[in-house]
Amino acid sequence: MTTPPDHPGGRSFPGGDSYLGRAVVDARLVTPEEVQACLAKLSQLHAAGKPMGLADLLIKAGFITPSQLRRLAHPAEDSMAGAMPQIPGFQLLRKVGAGAMASVFMAKQLSLDRVVAIKILPKRLSEDQDFVARFYKEGRAAAKLNHNNIVQAIDVGEYGGHHYFVMEYVDGWTVYDDLAKKRRYDEAQALDIITQIARALEHAHARGFIHRDVKPKNIMMTKDGVAKLADMGLARQASDAEAATAEKGRAFGTPYYISPEQIRGIADVDFRADIYSLGATFYHMVTGRVPFEGSTPSEIMHKHLREALVPPDHLNPSLSAGLGEVIERAMAKDRQRRYTSTSDLLLDLEAVSHGEAPPQAHVGYDDGLLQNLADGAEEVAVGRGGSVQAQGLPSAAGSGGRSTTLLAILIAESVVILILLIALIIAASN
Repeated sequence: MTTPPDHPGGRSFPGGDSYLGRAVVDARLVTPEEVQACLAKLSQLHAAGKPMGLADLLIKAGFITPSQLRRLAHPAEDSMAGAMPQIPGFQLLRKVGAGAMASVFMAKQLSLDRVVAIKILPKRLSEDQDFVARFYKEGRAAAKLNHNNIVQAIDVGEYGGHHYFVMEYVDGWTVYDDLAKKRRYDEAQALDIITQIARALEHAHARGFIHRDVKPKNIMMTKDGVAKLADMGLARQASDAEAATAEKGRAFGTPYYISPEQIRGIADVDFRADIYSLGATFYHMVTGRVPFEGSTPSEIMHKHLREALVPPDHLNPSLSAGLGEVIERAMAKDRQRRYTSTSDLLLDLEAVSHGEAPPQAHVGYDDGLLQNLADGAEEVAVGRGGSVQAQGLPSAAGSGGRSTTLLAILIAESVVILILLIALIIAASN
């Protein structure tokens, strides 16, 4: 297996190349175009057998210095070294996480005597008004969502030069933590978790929000088995035309789970991008592998755009055909062929969980297929996930959905042949 971008060779960085690329742009050290040029160079180096991490290439190219990289990798160093910051009404207990753009602390909300989580921006980013505006936008977006399967937003504010975002503290772990231990979920467990997150997305989508970064790291699990969708950092309202225009041409998301339309940077990204990313997460959970692997983000994203998906039941034969159909429909490269709503996806998830065939996964098959057969036209079957193949040729896209379609074709052909035989017998007897 190639070294994934979340664990780059060379210098270590929380979140990997994809996160670093976003961090240096947000810190205004490098332009998006310069990051893309570096990613293209990384692909060339990998092809030449000279793998390198994005951090090392940025330093070698003179875009950033080693000290700037250290500050990005450890944001606490520039403003949170030593004593923890003080926020009125809260007692910070300990740091539970740190990334390129914020540190997260476990804290006690004194007024209600409860434990919460507080995300705090380092001062160097607090001086960037655009970044601060996006930080508050995250808080406002999360505050409009109230669902048991979404990490609850509590407060957002500023004190002593520190901008902070208070949220529900989840005492548990992430799906990524399990996958990092090489653990593969069984079908029932994965279905339960994905169904819970689909309900969270249904709630968000109904209120006009798209998450845009659904992935195992953003699915938190409580000790009671409740799944919660976290990190609304990339979320925006689908109707926010100004934000869509500003982000046009830029790929927001995580390479392993990003939708094709996000990669292309189109302006009108909608809820179907979340469905794709949820399908990719589902795939990883039940197969133990990400849908597409590569040594650089650009290589992985190219595969999302161009490479056929290996059906999940080919990697894990114990999976039901119905589950494979759901994943492949959710991960169709053409978003027109994905689920038409998160509610439709939930109908199929619930059907599969009860051992039934997923009814919505079959919607969208070529209705003119049988007519083409009757007319003697070339036989073409549209398979799960929108793949197309000539009838009778071997397929690499799984057997569940197509088996049903082929059975229908064979039955139809048999009926036609039977009618013709009866007609011939009647004609001969006369």
